[in-house]
Amino acid sequence: MQNMWDFKEEAEIESLPTDLLSHILFFITSFPDLAQASCVSKKWREGVKQSLGRRKSLNFSGCIIDDVSVARLVHLAFSLKELDISRSRWGCQITDNGLFEISMAKCVGNLTSISLWGMTGITDKGAVQLVSKATNLQHLNIGGTFITDESLFAIGNSCQHLKSIVLWSCRHVTEIGLLFLVNKCRKLESINVWGTRFPVDCFIGLLTISPALQIKPTSLLPNAEAIPV
Repeated sequence: MQNMWDFKEEAEIESLPTDLLSHILFFITSFPDLAQASCVSKKWREGVKQSLGRRKSLNFSGCIIDDVSVARLVHLAFSLKELDISRSRWGCQITDNGLFEISMAKCVGNLTSISLWGMTGITDKGAVQLVSKATNLQHLNIGGTFITDESLFAIGNSCQHLKSIVLWSCRHVTEIGLLFLVNKCRKLESINVWGTRFPVDCFIGLLTISPALQIKPTSLLPNAEAIPV
């Protein structure tokens, strides 16, 4: 049974202005905790909503979360710049449907960094939809997905500010897609193609287009005798 001090403490926190409450909630990084906070009262729900609107970075890596939950949170994050929904041990289970919903968010055009690393449910269907809207993207990690050259064409056509891209183990992309990407994204500084297989001539072509391009790992550079799988 609550005593008078419990009621007093509860009354004091309920008396906080919503903007101050949202400032406090802004420091909560656990999404399950934020979900619980939003259930306290109507004011707390509004506070959580406002705190999400101020966030410049959302990291779902390692969270057990689905398409609907991620999309709903991203739609509330009006100031978002960096989005990480990489798969980890427990993993996000995000699919092309989730990327389609995320691509409709107002913040997508302002995103500078996206990581979809290891998301095996991602194909060209979702990736093309997302990158076509993320026109200010500078850093993209799409390694471990099942994209093909179709996604690289979309990235090349839409992401002119791209500086780095990770294509780790994207075995369905080809030399044609890589050459198109580097030719279109003239600000590209780094490309990681570990776990793929390309002829040495491909990397000579990339460096011809962009001599300062950093190709990772370095064992794939033209002076290497073998291209590892």
